[in-house]
This record gives sequence, C-alpha cells and structure tokens, in this order.
Amino acid sequence: KYFSRKEFTNMKIRTLNKQSNVIGKNIRKYRNSRGYSQREVCNKLALLGVNMYHSDLSDIENSKHHIKDYEILALCKVLNITREEIFEGTDNIFN
Repeated sequence: KYFSRKEFTNMKIRTLNKQSNVIGKNIRKYRNSRGYSQREVCNKLALLGVNMYHSDLSDIENSKHHIKDYEILALCKVLNITREEIFEGTDNIFN
C-alpha cells in the first residue's frame, strides 16, 4: 500500500521506552574506543555493501533510528566486536 504524505507523517514509529533501538549507546562506545568517526564507520560499512549515511548512524547511536539485522552484523564486523558485546547491558530493558 502506498501512503499519502499526510498518512505517512501521522504514522506512529514503534519504540520501546521512547527508544527506536537498544544498542545505539554501545555502537557509539565501541566506535569511539576504536577512534573512528561516524563517516569512517559508514565508509567501512559501504565496503561490505551496507549503505548508511553518517546522519543515520548518528540517529542510531542516539536511539532515534531503527537498525536492521544485517546492519548490526556489519557493524560488529567493522567495529571488531561480537554480537554479545553490541547487546551488552540490554538485559534489563523489560524490567
């Protein structure tokens, strides 16, 4: 189904506790610890075939943007971290 502009702007974004994702802080933490800028991470993602703007990465890091499963896997590869590390500290989100 195609949505009109009015319908699209009135659609609610699915969130949990007003967050679009639960791993953004970890992505920022590991990116900073590696000394990478957001642009550098996006360039490395592009080499893997994952296209992401640095503004999208900023929104992901600030929990304002949803993240796809393949983007999570690619970020783990670029940041040289495990899936467990990218999700660390998220066990209590439902408490």
